[in-house]
Order: sequence, then C-alpha cells, then structure tokens
Amino acid sequence: MAGSDPTASRSDLEAALIDVLFTQSPVGLHLLDSDLHVVRFNTATALARSVPPEDILGRAFTETYGLVEPDEIEALVRGVLANGVPAIDRIVRLRPQAAPEREHRFAVSVFRLQNDQGTVLGLAAAVVDVTERERARERLNLLASARDSVGRTLDVGVTCQELADTVVPDFADTAVVEVVDSAVRGDEPPLAPLSADTPLRRAAFRSCVPDAPQAHPVGHTRGVPGPTPYTEALSDLRPRVVRLGDDLPWLAADPIRARAIHASGAHTLLITPMTLRGAVLGLISLYRVGHADPYDEDDIGLALDLANHTALCIDNARRYTREHTIATALEPRLLPDRALPRTALEAAGMPLPSEGTVGWYDTIALPGARTALVVGEIAGQGIHVTAAAGQLRTVVRTLAAFDLAPDELLARLDDTATLLAAERAALPPGDPLHHEALAATCAYTIYDPLSLTCAAASAGHPAFAVTLPDGTTWAPDIPPGPHLGAVDRTPFAANTFEIPEDSVLVIASPSTVGAPPVDPRLLQSPPAGAAQPVEELRDDIVSTQLAADSGPRSAAVLLARTRGFPAECVASWQFDADLTAAATARHHVRAQLAVWNVDEETAFNTELIVSELVTNAVRHGNPPMELRLIHDRTLTCEVRDASPAAPHLRHAGTVDEGGRGLFIVAQLAQVWGTRYAADGKTIWTEQALT
Repeated sequence: MAGSDPTASRSDLEAALIDVLFTQSPVGLHLLDSDLHVVRFNTATALARSVPPEDILGRAFTETYGLVEPDEIEALVRGVLANGVPAIDRIVRLRPQAAPEREHRFAVSVFRLQNDQGTVLGLAAAVVDVTERERARERLNLLASARDSVGRTLDVGVTCQELADTVVPDFADTAVVEVVDSAVRGDEPPLAPLSADTPLRRAAFRSCVPDAPQAHPVGHTRGVPGPTPYTEALSDLRPRVVRLGDDLPWLAADPIRARAIHASGAHTLLITPMTLRGAVLGLISLYRVGHADPYDEDDIGLALDLANHTALCIDNARRYTREHTIATALEPRLLPDRALPRTALEAAGMPLPSEGTVGWYDTIALPGARTALVVGEIAGQGIHVTAAAGQLRTVVRTLAAFDLAPDELLARLDDTATLLAAERAALPPGDPLHHEALAATCAYTIYDPLSLTCAAASAGHPAFAVTLPDGTTWAPDIPPGPHLGAVDRTPFAANTFEIPEDSVLVIASPSTVGAPPVDPRLLQSPPAGAAQPVEELRDDIVSTQLAADSGPRSAAVLLARTRGFPAECVASWQFDADLTAAATARHHVRAQLAVWNVDEETAFNTELIVSELVTNAVRHGNPPMELRLIHDRTLTCEVRDASPAAPHLRHAGTVDEGGRGLFIVAQLAQVWGTRYAADGKTIWTEQALT
C-alpha cells in the first residue's frame, strides 16, 4: 500500500488532483490557452483515445474531434473567454474520426481561467458523452408527439399522414405509409401472412429531401411484388433494418420502387408492419439519406411503438368507417322510397346535415283521402342510432294504421321510446350505449283535404310554418310536448288549424340539440306559388336555412303543398235511424257508383258493405248519422254516428241469426277500421279500384 504524507502542501495536493483529473477521470477535461489551442487534455476518455495525441495538442479546440457545427462551438467558447460567463451542459454534435458514420452527442461545459490579478489565462472545457441519453430523450419525445398527433381524427388517410408528418424529419428523411385496401373501406383486415396479391393503398408520403421521387402517388393501390423485405415483413410481421445499395438482388423484383430509392439517395431502410391481434393493417417504410445516421437495432423498438399506436388508430378509424358506411346505407331506409302521389297533396322531404343527430320523415296514406306527415330525429350517430330511428319510424307507421289522433299516437310512440331507453339502461356498464340516454323527437300531422284542416301534435319544440297563397307567412300554434322517452311524462296536446288550398306547410323535426324552430320568414324569400314544384321550393328553403344558420339545426324537413279534394269525387247523405235506411243507402250508392263508372263487382261489394255498416249504425249508434263515399285511388266508405261504442269483429255461430255484419265487411273490403272523435265515431272501409 502506498504511504500517505500528512505534511503534503496544498500546492502538492492541487497538482496531484489535476494530474488525476487529466489521466483517470471519465470526464473529458481540456485546458485551452487564450488562442483556444489545446494545452492539455484528459487521455483516459474513449473520445481522447480515439484520436492520436498529436492531433489534439497544440491544435484549435474546434478542429480536434470532428465537430458537426464547429463555427457554433467556436462562437460559444470565444463568448465565454470574452465575458467570463460559464457555458454549462451545451449539447454539441460530432462524428469521431474512429467512427464517422454515426453522430455522437456530447455535453460541453466551458469556464474561463484567470489569475488573482484578473488576467485571462485561457479556458477549461469539460466534455461528457451523452449520446445514449439524448437518443433516449428524443425517442420519448417523438413517441409522445405521435401519441398526441396521430389519430386525432377517424379518417384512415389523415391518420397515416399524421404519422408521416410526425416522423419526418426527426426520425426519418422519407416516410411511406401503406394500408391494406380493405381496411381503408372499413372491412376486417386479413390475417398474416399476407398474400402477395393483397392490394395495399399508399395512404401517406412525406420527405425532407428536395423533389423527393415517389414510386407511386398517394392513393395508388397495388400488390407488393416479392420476394422483397417488404413482403417478408408482411409475412413474418417482424420489423427489419435493411442496408440499401446498388448490388441488392431483391430490388429487381420491384423496379419502380428501386428507381425511387436510388434517386433519393437513401442508404438505410426501416420496415415495420402495422398489426393488431394478428391481423395486418399495413406497412411503414422509413428511409434515411445523405449524412443521416443509418438505422440500427436500437431504432426498431421506437418504430414498433409508433406502428402499434398507428395500427390502433387505424383500426378505430376502420371500425368507424364500417359503422358509418352501414349507417349511411341504412339511413335511406328511414325515408320514403319516393313521394307517393296524393290527389290533394304534394310532399317533398329532405334529411338535413346535422351533427350528432339522425333525421327521418315520412308520408302515410290514411283513410278518407287524408295524409299523415311525420318528421322526427334522434340524438347520436352510428348503427345503433340509425336502427333506433328505424324502430320509431316502423312504430309510427303501425300506429297510423289504427287511425289514431296525433296526440294519442305520440303518447303510444312515447311508450315505445321509454321501452328502448330502458333497454339501453339495462345494457352492461361497459357497453358505450349504456351511457347514452335516448333523446328523440317527432312531429305528427294529419292533413284532411275534405275539411282543409291539419291536426298536429309534437314531441319536442314544434317547428311548423305555413305560407298562404297570398304570400302571408305564419306559424301555427302547436303546443310543445316532452321528448320521446323523457322522464317528464306530460301529456301530449294536439291542435287543429285551417289551411287553405295551395298553401305550403313546412315541418322541421323538433330538434334534440336545441336548434331553433323553422323561422317562418325563411319562407318569404322563395316563391311559394302553385307553379313552382314543391321539390324546388324545398331546395330553396333548405339552402336559405343552411346559409342563414351555422349553429345547431333540425335534422329533417318536410314540405307539403295542400290541394282541395275534387267535389265531384265525394258524395254524402244523412240518414235516419229507421228500418229503410239500409235500402235507401244502397240506392244512393248504386246511383253514385254508376256516375263514377265503378265496375260491377266493386259496386256490388260496396252495396253489401254499406248495407251492413248502415244497419249496424241504426241498431247500435246514435243520430246524427251520415254516409260518405270518397272516390280516390281507392274507394272509401264511411259511416259516422254520435255513439262512442266500438264495434267488434266476431265469428257468428252456426245457429246465430246475426253477428256477421263486420265479418262480411272484413271479407269484402281491403282494409277497415274505426276513427274516434269528440262527437262520435266513424267506421270506414277501403276497396281497390280496377
């Protein structure tokens, strides 16, 4: 053991310390004179050992280690020499003479040296290799940036371009992202290994190389020729680093890509497949050119993290695309195939672009030449919302067949919406639909061309507007009702208003997102004359509303131009409750059907129907009593009396003398039913006309 000298002077200790620091310390110490020449340096560091001593001593500090930016370093050290302010942990880049192919990072601290009199003697520079630390920090920053920037939308192409923009130029000089074409369309991605004929779509490209050549433009779809590293990565799903050069035989399998690689000057390629649960979503190809460090095995981990994050984002976008495609295909099923012709009504509707809602409308033929106009919407987007809207539309059509009043129909529709809301609430907590409350609205209107009236009720804030033939515009007073399925079970209220011939009625879906009702003034700018087709008027009104309102709006709109029913196609008779009423009714019916040229079979059946209905009214009804025939696209028979008693269809027994009336009616008529009003009921039938 070496002995110690307790009497050693301070100067001896300082000299020994300096000698140890310059021969054994892991920190690269450098002593510079006032001309910035190296006077002494630490010979123990790997950096110093990589350079011959004669190439360091006596030479300028900025000329010793292959600095990438020597001018900046010289400005730094001269600044410290001039002002005396130390520079601490400044990161500098250099390429050591022993390994110039890779760039290293060093933290440099520079201090000014001066004596007791303040005379500047030179500089001391401490150099520490922080290459791995800086690379790790850059990888973490890049991965954090990718997680923040990639996947902000549910668009596959945008997601891929976000990845390319993130990695260039910090991690790659050129980036190409290709996606399995079926995944772009929303289909399930194929499982590995990927066959050679599976088409890949070039979804994104980014390069910091001026006028960088592309093998194929963005959007181009084709299979990947093989065997190449690209096809190998798509088969074994393993990333790989590939050194590029002129003598690579696999480049001949893909000459178009080979020409682009040679033209760009790329020297290294990092290929990473994008996979999720064994399925292949695409391929990421990263290139480095020029003086950039070649990729190595340490870069594969970062590339895998980027690929996994992007694959998850693409799969989310793919699933959204699939659901959106299905919902878009289903939504037209919520609308009538076409506007069915009506003798006394022209109708045209349109779903409106509305974020977060699905709108629907319908026109339903009712007995007595009447038409039901329905407009509704439901909050949300996607397959489940579209399906729920389809369920509500089906229920409305089913209830309309019972000829219910608007307020009663909405009350029964509300029961269905409450049931659908309960089904959502009963879903498992992990189901996204469990947390989405059902919010739906509906406006239901019945137009009667014989009385020129509309009866309407609304679930939600009503959105009605009427333009009269003289151009006057007003909004009917329709009481607002609660949303369908709402906790508030306030009864629905209906209102009836007159609407003259050649008026235009606009009904917008009561909004679930707080949109204002249709402004009646919007109807004043487009002409509402009888000559303008209702489809053109609808387009004008919709365009005006979309241009005037950038906030939330209704999701559907329905227009109807009203017409009166031809007087010669309606016949009615009052009759008394006596035994001759049925015979008198048959006589009137026979004569009227002859005027209308109704065929003999239909006329005979109509006489039987009228006879039974009138007889039933005489026996069980109350005066006043009325018989009405309506000659439209079908033949309608209506018998009205003041009794609220409901008739029932039943099968009479073999020995029964009565009870067959409604059974005969049901056999002869295409459809029949009962409509109730405050002053009684109406039993009606419809027959097809040949």
